[in-house]
Amino acid sequence: MTETIRIGDKNDSKALFVRVNGKVYETYEDKTLLRFLRDDLKLTSVKDGCSQGACGTCTVLVGDASKKACVVRLSKLNDQEVITSEGLKDEEKEAFTYAFTKAGAVQCGFCIPGMVMSGVSVIRSNPNPTEDDIRKGIRGNICRCTGYKKIVEGIMLASAILRGDEKINYEESEALVGARADRIDAHDKILGTGIYADDIELDNMLYGSCVRTKYPRAKLLKLDPSKALELDGVVGVLTAKDVPVNLIGHIQRDWPVFIDVGEETKSLADAFCFVVAEDEKTLEKAKKLVEVELEELKPVSTIEEAMAEDAPKIHPDGNLCQKRHVSRGDAKKALENSKYIASFTYKTPLGEHAYLEPECCVAEPYKDGVRVYSSDQSVYDTRRELSIMFNWEDTPERIVVVNPFVGGAFGGKEDMSVQPPAALAAYLYQRPVKHKFTRDESLRWHPKRHPMEGRFTIGCDENGIFQGMECEIYFDTGAYASLCGPVLERACTHSVGPYNYQNTDIKGFGYYTNNPPSGAFRGFGVCQSNFAMESNINILAEKVGISPWEIRYRNAIKPGEVLPNGQIADRSTALVECLEAVKDIYEENKDHAGIAVAMKNAGVGVGLKDIGRVKIVVDGDMVKVYSGATCIGQGVGTIILQMIGKATSLPYHKIKIMPPNTLTSPDSGTTSGSRHTLITGEAAKKCAEKLAKDLENHSLEELDKKEYFYEYDDPTDPLGSDKPNPKSHLAYGFAAHVVVLDDNGKVTDVYAAHDSGKVVNPTTIEGQIEGGVVMSLGYALTEDLKLKDSVIKAKYGNMGLWRSTDTPRIHPILIEKEELLDLAYGAKGIGEIATIPTAPAVQGAYYALDGDLRLELPLRDTFYKKTKKIEK
Repeated sequence: MTETIRIGDKNDSKALFVRVNGKVYETYEDKTLLRFLRDDLKLTSVKDGCSQGACGTCTVLVGDASKKACVVRLSKLNDQEVITSEGLKDEEKEAFTYAFTKAGAVQCGFCIPGMVMSGVSVIRSNPNPTEDDIRKGIRGNICRCTGYKKIVEGIMLASAILRGDEKINYEESEALVGARADRIDAHDKILGTGIYADDIELDNMLYGSCVRTKYPRAKLLKLDPSKALELDGVVGVLTAKDVPVNLIGHIQRDWPVFIDVGEETKSLADAFCFVVAEDEKTLEKAKKLVEVELEELKPVSTIEEAMAEDAPKIHPDGNLCQKRHVSRGDAKKALENSKYIASFTYKTPLGEHAYLEPECCVAEPYKDGVRVYSSDQSVYDTRRELSIMFNWEDTPERIVVVNPFVGGAFGGKEDMSVQPPAALAAYLYQRPVKHKFTRDESLRWHPKRHPMEGRFTIGCDENGIFQGMECEIYFDTGAYASLCGPVLERACTHSVGPYNYQNTDIKGFGYYTNNPPSGAFRGFGVCQSNFAMESNINILAEKVGISPWEIRYRNAIKPGEVLPNGQIADRSTALVECLEAVKDIYEENKDHAGIAVAMKNAGVGVGLKDIGRVKIVVDGDMVKVYSGATCIGQGVGTIILQMIGKATSLPYHKIKIMPPNTLTSPDSGTTSGSRHTLITGEAAKKCAEKLAKDLENHSLEELDKKEYFYEYDDPTDPLGSDKPNPKSHLAYGFAAHVVVLDDNGKVTDVYAAHDSGKVVNPTTIEGQIEGGVVMSLGYALTEDLKLKDSVIKAKYGNMGLWRSTDTPRIHPILIEKEELLDLAYGAKGIGEIATIPTAPAVQGAYYALDGDLRLELPLRDTFYKKTKKIEK
């Protein structure tokens, strides 16, 4: 007879008996299954991605059917057994762990336990599923990292193992550059045993959450937390008066931790106070008791409104946040002398990262400061910004920041969010504090992809050779600067494309509005300007009378030639090879295919400090590797391991990559700008070479406790340098994408040829390409974060994110040249460029199909947003 375990105190409510993983629990509170599993049973494999039934991270089995735990109430289980990944059969656990690792199905990992449960459900109902069966079976589970392809392959392999058609081979991965090495974090992520910030439970922990504005623009007339403070279980309410330095910001300090009485809100993200309580129930009651009196004001909701002479000033210095001017040669004269001109105005929308893990951190008192477990993109950036808030800039070491696993970011976790209130409360109340966003808070708060409006003009001669280009780019940066300056700059510098011509004049402007903030997003401004530039080039090709492939090939940058920014293309440049790799497929389908190319910098560049640091410590018969390089799903730890293995010839199991921690890990810069593979990779290579030298005459045991350190710093030239050929960035990656449609306008195939230098791990780079392509397809065709009067009118489930059944066949093509950079074994970054060329290629495919030139994203009148029949 199964023992019954009581959860909570017995009361007058009806007893509920819940069967979970072979055990029976008696409880008297009817709640969602998700909250019961996580809060009461501490089964943290069941992730909370939205609590809205939209994302699938909380998928469990009820019987053998997959269900989203956040929408199932305990009273509706009807005595059916619930199974989480902890309760799977041993053979299922083993099959999925092996199959997902080998297939490369894991990136950030936050969606993966839910994917496993849906995969198990598919296989239990059909032990020999087709690819379509699997895609339908996981349709309720969103992944923003992988593009689904490798997840489907993982479930296929798991089913074959469970049928006995495939065997598990536990042969150790090669720790070598070029090998399909297993991800170092795959095992912990697949069944949900790895720890994300929301999985952390500390003794005596408090819970905190902000009271936020109801209006994007309003004046705070009164804030009275007294009734909340009277509630039993409320520890305190923090306001602007409790913050030592209330203005913070990633670059520009314009973002208040809390809005003070008498000040105006600038967006729906703004908070008035932070309520801290003993438990989450009390917290929610207390937030409702905080009295807030607001004077609603008309928001500034468009770039045009922000530019108006009589516009309200969103910030004291006005509504122009940043501007850039990038020029070379004489664009005006070049355009006047051009045979053909293409000039159009383009618009791109507000973009949502939609990572699966909402922002969360846990802060605790530590020595004379705080320790923060943070879901972010750089432990050192978090420490720096918190030190500003605490007024501890002279003693930032009082703050220790640790990365648990980070469940996706794509740029959206560069800015501070949950960390400042949690850290402040932990320090003031001397108890651990957890602060996590709901999905709606995340949507309202974190910076998005900048909406763009811009006029782009390019000219060519009678042979299609580009002569000159000019444009004006306008960005809506929303309520706060975030990374407006660098993103605008990258949009400008990359708007010229990866071509060989020298006459350019680009002006960029970023304006404040009362819309949600905009900042870093995968592609970092280049998605917007590349869409416009590549679309213009198709029109030039038509006027010249050559194909879109041919005009790109004639102008493609080659090694030794000069890019439009003056930088000489290095010997690894392989845009021509990318174009050649997709030529045949494009020519075979050119009446219903589109092509686009892109370049993207690897490294921050433009004269800014961009340092990679790595420390290696010998510990007995193995080495531990420390670096501040945060993994947000891209797999930087595995890449570093492979580079160290290459340099030292140590096997995979002898190299352990340690999590970023400001106490132990040297600062290796932020996870941004596709920089870690090149910059931290070079630091790892050089550091490992020091160890390799000692290993020539000593064993690891003889070197026990010895430490090695390397700092890599290769300066670049600032924007506007007077050098004739400045080095703007250490390296560039290049790509050519071809999108193929069927007769109805449905995307059937995407061919993605990429030059990323030396391929360190083919499985990883394929996964980055596949995920980037699907993200860009959504950007091009379906994702639309609608705003009305600066208010988001969307939920996670209806913003147009692509699901497993939506995705086409994706064909990554990896281009490697013999001539490579001398750095990091020749590797360059892939993370951002993977998501840039697909959208303009989709636009070009539709133009080829029906002759309708679409100048705005998401594209209108398509298979995915059809308002009229597409006719050839």
